[in-house]
Amino acid sequence: MPHKDRTVTTMASRNRLPTDSRSNKSRPKKIDKVSQNGQSNSKFKQLKKSSKMDAHSIVIWKHPILTLDYFFKEVVCLSKSFVKKLICYKLYVLLALLVIITPIILLYIEGPHLSILIWAKSKIVWCLYWLGLGVLSSVGFGTGLHTFLLYLGPHITSVTLAAYECGGLNFPEPPYPEQIICPDEVDSAWVASLWNIMLKVRVEAMMWGAGTALGELPPYFMARAARLSGRPPDEDKEDLIEFEELLKKEKHPETMTLVDKSKLFVERLVKKVGFFGILACASIPNPLFDLAGITCGHFLIPFWTFFGATLLGKAAIKMSIQVLFVVVAFNETLIESVLDVVGKIPGVGKKLQAPITTFLINQKQRLHAKK
Repeated sequence: MPHKDRTVTTMASRNRLPTDSRSNKSRPKKIDKVSQNGQSNSKFKQLKKSSKMDAHSIVIWKHPILTLDYFFKEVVCLSKSFVKKLICYKLYVLLALLVIITPIILLYIEGPHLSILIWAKSKIVWCLYWLGLGVLSSVGFGTGLHTFLLYLGPHITSVTLAAYECGGLNFPEPPYPEQIICPDEVDSAWVASLWNIMLKVRVEAMMWGAGTALGELPPYFMARAARLSGRPPDEDKEDLIEFEELLKKEKHPETMTLVDKSKLFVERLVKKVGFFGILACASIPNPLFDLAGITCGHFLIPFWTFFGATLLGKAAIKMSIQVLFVVVAFNETLIESVLDVVGKIPGVGKKLQAPITTFLINQKQRLHAKK
């Protein structure tokens, strides 16, 4: 019996040995597989990084032919996707074409409707002009043209100076708004006053404000798309990266600068208050509103909540404040007081006063020119 037990034990041990050896052999294979996966992941990351670097290096002054090739390919792809989207909305496209083409055809047909169409055309072109200038002002994350200082501000100034010189605002049309000429008789409804001047420039001011609201949409859509995709923003989207870094700094307030704290205040206001927070940020002139658009997109605030508050704030409230400031600043009495102060500056006062006075006199003479 003991001999049999030893024999059974020996046979069992022999049967176990191959199993253990197989399991030992199989373990390194698993480790190799894991290491291979790790190497493949690192290679994928390196490849992804190199592709990003290559994309940044493809510029017109380094690789003109390759850049143009990619450009035209991208244009073709975008055109195809645009046509596909148009096909999905056939009815709306046909209605839009009908609305645009019908007035154009009617402009070439003689009849009593022609004068109305010409008047409507001039008004639409005028509105689109200021709308476009507003978009140019706010688009590009604060790097747009300062079209208020270059276009709208001087226009409001011209109307204000003309109103006080002419005594009224019923300028003959045409040539207004291309050229301002004093009316032969002043309309009692359009006497020169603060309220009437603001009414005179309300259309162009509101269109410019609406354009600035449209220019705030790209930051909103970019942040919204980045949040929905779940991917980190690309290196070229600096504003989104800056916003994510700001959210990280929120955990360590001691490292934040005054600018960071201001941005964080805007972010909290928009996130917690919602519509009225966006309205407050849009109504007060400030350089941080781009962050409000990114915040709204990042926290998936509904489009009409964001755009409605932005449009109301920029086109109505903010523009009223800016127009009021310009009209008050270029009041004739105030200008004369400023010129008197400039003339009293020792040494250079008279030299500065003379060209400004000459310019204002020439402007007033132009206002009284014949049509």
